[in-house]
Amino acid sequence: MALLALHAPLLRLPYFWDEAGYYVPAARDLLLSGSLIPHSTPSNAHPPLVMAYLALWWKIAGYVPVVTRTAMLLAASFSLLGLFRLAEAVASTEVAVGATLCTALYPVFFAQSSLTHLDLAAAGLTFWGLYGYVRGRAWQAALWFSLAALAKETAILAPLALFAWELLSPLFRIRDRSKLQGGPQGLVLQGRVQNSLWLLLPLLFLTGWYVYHYLRTGLVFGNPEFFRYNVQGALHPLRIVLALLIRLWQTFGYLHLLVLTLAALFAMWLPPLQDQNGERPRIALNTQFAVLSVIVTYVLAMALVGGAELARYMLPVVPLVILIAVSTLWRRVRWWRGVIAIVALMFVAGWFVNPPYEFAPEDNLAYRDYIRLHQHAEDFLEARYPMARVLTAWPASDELTRPYLGYVTRPMRVVRIEHFAAEQLMAAADVRSDFEVALVFSTKYEPAHPLLETWLLWQAWKARFFGYHRDVPPAAAAQILGGTLVYTEARNGQWIGVIEMEQIINARDHGRSSQAAKN
Repeated sequence: MALLALHAPLLRLPYFWDEAGYYVPAARDLLLSGSLIPHSTPSNAHPPLVMAYLALWWKIAGYVPVVTRTAMLLAASFSLLGLFRLAEAVASTEVAVGATLCTALYPVFFAQSSLTHLDLAAAGLTFWGLYGYVRGRAWQAALWFSLAALAKETAILAPLALFAWELLSPLFRIRDRSKLQGGPQGLVLQGRVQNSLWLLLPLLFLTGWYVYHYLRTGLVFGNPEFFRYNVQGALHPLRIVLALLIRLWQTFGYLHLLVLTLAALFAMWLPPLQDQNGERPRIALNTQFAVLSVIVTYVLAMALVGGAELARYMLPVVPLVILIAVSTLWRRVRWWRGVIAIVALMFVAGWFVNPPYEFAPEDNLAYRDYIRLHQHAEDFLEARYPMARVLTAWPASDELTRPYLGYVTRPMRVVRIEHFAAEQLMAAADVRSDFEVALVFSTKYEPAHPLLETWLLWQAWKARFFGYHRDVPPAAAAQILGGTLVYTEARNGQWIGVIEMEQIINARDHGRSSQAAKN
């Protein structure tokens, strides 16, 4: 209920970015046609569990954003419950409360809680899988991990990492005194091959999905362009190194997470606290290494694949880092609750205050600013130019042509370009007769004074490996296109503008002259 209350002002927002571009259309296709493979948008071969979950909710309660966002919040709550049970099993109830609170307030988790993406649901099912794993319930772990893989394909990394750890752990011969102390922290994972084979069951389910997708479409991994962008185009050695650094930052430092990480590191210099039962126990070393295997596997794998280095891809492992950090503070810092309170406040500040570096608007409430900007501009566009051809880029191109996304009441005609860099706008200016109006907007968040802005090599690397470009602001875009800026709005580093082209201006002036002559 607390999560729902905190998101109450956001529940009626229309769909944002990848929601509008893929996940909502795919779920809607399933609702209307029963097809697990979308047809109104090119299939990316994502497993269908989350889309089926949404389609079921829409079937029961109706297709409106408030139903969608409430459904995703329920999935987020279930994810937090899984993390709580996992933390309670490997540490203590106090650690579980602290880790769950910090995770719920972490800006990326909070923002993603009501968005229609796959990563948070996959993360929650992974937590439940880990809970079954540390409790020694192999078949339960296999079930949860299978559902996680059917929520998003990358969730297969967790059971595969644990399977590898089970096979390799006897080589390390870890001696863990905490197992002699009893209690949940003494749970010891038994590396037995016969039990480990259960961890391969999710791979069977995921393979089955890809076989089904191939039989229906002739493609294993869906849209070839999607596969090229996220896999083939990501395998340059320098890009892998840069992506690895980004993934490490997102796992341990992103959006004030660095405060918690540093606090835990400093706490390691302190001796363990003593209470009435003796020295406060740590998480069993076998468990820590098993969790570490999952974290390392995710960091390395996500450095190898993924065209867009989005922070939400790391949601299955960031709460595990938070759990270990909170457990360390609880064990070694007397005023650990005060440290957790400071971290929690900084996380809440991260909802509203954008960092001094580039980040995806979906990682905090900047996505709300984006949606409001597009709502206002597209209301203006539809009211004033309902029959015009509109030059714009994705995702506004989908917002204008698909009324069910919540931005317009009827489809508008769109001429699409890739983005609003100068070269794209100059190419569009050469064919300005193809459109009457342009809708330009910031396709990424640009801080006023970004870190590393003077390091030209980093700028070149971003452009080469991560598709970086600099959007031309509305006034300059109007000059390049040869039109007049008739609407503009800005919010917290994001902006949008409507440009009226000369042919409309000339036609309007001609109409006024003709009317004057008649009078």
